[in-house]
Amino acid sequence: MTTTSIESRENLKLTLFMVPVAAVLAAFWLLPMARLVLVSGEKGFATYIEVLTAPRYLASLVITVALAALATVVTLAISVASGLFLVRNRFPGRDTLIAVLTLPLAFPGVVIGFMIIMLAGRQGLIGSVTQALFGSKLVFAYSFAGLFVGYLYFSIPRVILTVMAAAEKLDLQLEEAARSLGAGRWRVILDVILPGLLPALISSGAICFATSMGAFGTAFTLNAGIDVMPMLIYNEFTLNANIAVAAALSVVLGLITWVALVVARMTAGAGVAAAA
Repeated sequence: MTTTSIESRENLKLTLFMVPVAAVLAAFWLLPMARLVLVSGEKGFATYIEVLTAPRYLASLVITVALAALATVVTLAISVASGLFLVRNRFPGRDTLIAVLTLPLAFPGVVIGFMIIMLAGRQGLIGSVTQALFGSKLVFAYSFAGLFVGYLYFSIPRVILTVMAAAEKLDLQLEEAARSLGAGRWRVILDVILPGLLPALISSGAICFATSMGAFGTAFTLNAGIDVMPMLIYNEFTLNANIAVAAALSVVLGLITWVALVVARMTAGAGVAAAA
């Protein structure tokens, strides 16, 4: 068989494999996205100017980005400390603890929102304890704090698994060398451990940020009265029948998360290359 025939058969196989992939991509991403852009652009750029300049929409965008960024930073801090501890310590019940920490991966946002209500709602555990101790209930499930805790609960299990996988690959000899040269605990963490974890932190942090930006179920369940972007899009579409604005807000939200993921991929890739 000639080289040309072999190449032709390989190209045919590649084409046959790509056809279903292209069909799924077109049906579930390209066509809906194209329709979304067309609907949002019925009035040209006027709709986008409106969603980026109107005080209500702009405030929602700022709140959503700030909440997602704060949730990402706190999630990374908790996940690094917990992940390193779990990787480097063996104790009875460790596997059970890891299973419990990652259990929220199976929960949708609605369930997480309900759990926050059971924790910090009007009839929640924290309210009952504070009522017994101080005579007044501490209720924050329906506020910014409740939504923030819900985002943490949703994000930590995803990030901690990534951190643990990266921590297992760290070269302990580098840490021993740093200590032998007189580096203290914090210098080892800052100069050896965190740089080694950096690619994983960037990639998992980007996913955490994107997930928090688009989280709807938790915000809907808590009904916190905070106009985060997913809730604003829902209200514009269902309550106000403002389909063009809802579509434009969706495009803006999608672009922000997409840019975050692309930047993280480029940065994490560079970090991996540098570490290698």
